[in-house]
Amino acid sequence: MSSLTVHVKWQKQKFSDVPVDTSQPPELFKATLYSLSGVPPDRQKVMVKGAVLPDDSWSGIALKPGATVMLLGSAEALPEAPATPPVKFVEDMDESELAKAMDLPPGLNNLGNTCYMNATLQCLRSVPELRSILSKNRLAGLGGAAASGGGPEVLVSAMSNLFAALDKSGNAVSPHVFLHLMHAAFPQFATKAEGGVFQQQDANECWVELVRCLQSRLPISSLTRPQLPNLAKTTEAGGPTDVSFTDRYLTGSMTCRLTCQECGPEAEPEVNLVETFSQLSCFIDKDVKYLHTGLTNAMKSSLTKRCDRLGRDAVYSKQSKITRLPAYLTVQFVRFYYKEKEQVNAKVLKDVKFSLTLDIYQLCSEELQARLKPVREQLRRMDEWLALQSGAAKRRPGGPAVAQGAEQATTADTGTNNASWPPSLPPVDPGAPPPPAYYFGDDPGSNASGQYMLQAVLTHQGRSSSSGHYLAWVRKADQPANANPEEDVCHWADILRLSGGGDWHCAYLLLYGPRQLDRDYSSLPPPTDASASQGGAAGTN
Repeated sequence: MSSLTVHVKWQKQKFSDVPVDTSQPPELFKATLYSLSGVPPDRQKVMVKGAVLPDDSWSGIALKPGATVMLLGSAEALPEAPATPPVKFVEDMDESELAKAMDLPPGLNNLGNTCYMNATLQCLRSVPELRSILSKNRLAGLGGAAASGGGPEVLVSAMSNLFAALDKSGNAVSPHVFLHLMHAAFPQFATKAEGGVFQQQDANECWVELVRCLQSRLPISSLTRPQLPNLAKTTEAGGPTDVSFTDRYLTGSMTCRLTCQECGPEAEPEVNLVETFSQLSCFIDKDVKYLHTGLTNAMKSSLTKRCDRLGRDAVYSKQSKITRLPAYLTVQFVRFYYKEKEQVNAKVLKDVKFSLTLDIYQLCSEELQARLKPVREQLRRMDEWLALQSGAAKRRPGGPAVAQGAEQATTADTGTNNASWPPSLPPVDPGAPPPPAYYFGDDPGSNASGQYMLQAVLTHQGRSSSSGHYLAWVRKADQPANANPEEDVCHWADILRLSGGGDWHCAYLLLYGPRQLDRDYSSLPPPTDASASQGGAAGTN
């Protein structure tokens, strides 16, 4: 019997029904133990009836179903002797030391055409709520308890351990364990080319599979539920219920209206459907030059279905409107298509512009638009104040030089002097209530404004999905930073150049996060009113 389950005792914990496949090397079993206990394989000592399990073979080890296996080893880092590091100049630092000194994000080592997986994980790691929930589940032991069944459960636990290793490390981390477990859960990613190396895979397919794992294996206990269709009801009235991370933070919903093009809405009733989505698609054609145009076009499509009135298949027009916005919106540029003659997934290199902010208010239903207006008004007022303060910084001594005529025109238009312009933004009162959340009070994990900020970009360089190279560009500390350990911090202008049009990296997936308020602007007057009052006061002095 090559596949069986055993019980593992480690310190004061016991893991039940841990899957073992003796036809595979013991390294895979030790990788499973690492996802359960956090003990690295090189520090594991597995005892089976007094015998130590080697790394390369099961010879001499007799396992029976339900047997108890002892695991020895510490999950904590070994203590290091304190030492005062010598002063080192930037010119003398290697890549790892330079990344730590400049606070660059740690990267993931490429294990042979695994850049698609590394880039996907780096983009997922940019979601702070996901990192927090994975950390809590890891500390509570929920990941290990769920991982006893194997498959996607172990993968979510391994993701938690990998993110924890990235948080602690200043150097690049090798995701050996996660790669082995992902290949076991999704064999389509384990295909090899001639020579025994792993084949390049589609990063969007990897994203979809990992998001599905989080949907089925990462529950959140809460008293509120996402306003999504087809969710199971709470078993106990008023009590907490488990909802998945994906449903709460990454999933939206839309209404779809189907109309037969031959019959029309007068002859046949319209068909209204409700669908959920975890990403929006931007289809690229000759008319699409901007992201918003592609998203708008995707809300109108056509399909073929049976018409009861005609008694045959007919073409239906489909118009969609978003009814729930997720906190984190994923947008895919549909750049790959299959060329039957060459039998390859070719790539569309066309330049499609995207922006650092995304407003999809016009794609929402009228009911959702009405709910979005209060927070949108506060964001508009915040933008006015920030623009005013930014313009004032350019006019201060030592700021960027401006033309003398422009300076004179500015002061003449406001009717104030430099001492009273611009109006200062009042300091935040420590006793004031917190700013409005980015989500609706009855729907945590939603977006209450329809406005997003670019958080991560997954790019591809190459001519087909089965070749080339993937990178993740992740926003960090209000600046975008390339998650590849070989690259340096870049600027916003560099991110916007990833729109395509050549053989350089072009955007494939965009991850947008919610715009958030830094204070409650409902109690503040618009900047124009504040400037008028301060200017009048200055004129009387």
